[in-house]
Amino acid sequence: MSLAEKIASLDWPRLSAELDERGHATTGPLLSADECKQLAAGYNDGTQFRSRVVMARHGFGRGEYQYYSYPLPGIVQQLREAFYPPLASVANRWNAALGLAASFPPDLAQFLEQCHAAGQTRPTPLLLKYGKDDYNCLHQDLYGELVFPLQVAFLLSEPRLDFTGGEFVLTEQRPRMQSRATVVPLQQGEAVIFAVNHRPQRGTRGTYRVAMRHGVSPIRSGERFTAGVIFHDAR
Repeated sequence: MSLAEKIASLDWPRLSAELDERGHATTGPLLSADECKQLAAGYNDGTQFRSRVVMARHGFGRGEYQYYSYPLPGIVQQLREAFYPPLASVANRWNAALGLAASFPPDLAQFLEQCHAAGQTRPTPLLLKYGKDDYNCLHQDLYGELVFPLQVAFLLSEPRLDFTGGEFVLTEQRPRMQSRATVVPLQQGEAVIFAVNHRPQRGTRGTYRVAMRHGVSPIRSGERFTAGVIFHDAR
């Protein structure tokens, strides 16, 4: 099957329910080992990227990442286009639950037109590289006024073989409660879908916002690559 067919055939009722309940969901392996290696090997091809960020220089953690330039590599473009429609349905349901008037169009091209009209024209999909003792502080990927509330991250390296440590970590902050952390184990080629900023949570007094952040714990050994698929573009 093509990547688009694999993504369309995922158990979206389950994924949507898990996103509603926990703010994140995992897909099982979607990318082959060869596709993972192809994406990771592209890190050294400067022609694919528009900018490089060394995390320590900005207090983001340790390690580095690069933002892809347009046109995106074929695999990244396919992932972005195929994940957007089912996630737009979740995003629209979340906005309705939170009483937000904004709604997201059914296909990525229309949403990117809105981003570009708002001055957000720079692509945001990225490739991250971590070595020993590197980590990523808890953060949110907000790049302008328009924010798509979900994003997808793919683990490209094989745990325990290519690296140890480096767990994907999510935290949520509910009103008047202490933060709760979740470690999300991933396999090579597997994706985690998660809330970018906040998500709705039903409570006894109605629906309220839960603030979400994500990061990566320190790498104990080896090297870890991750591909991030963000749907809104940046200013």
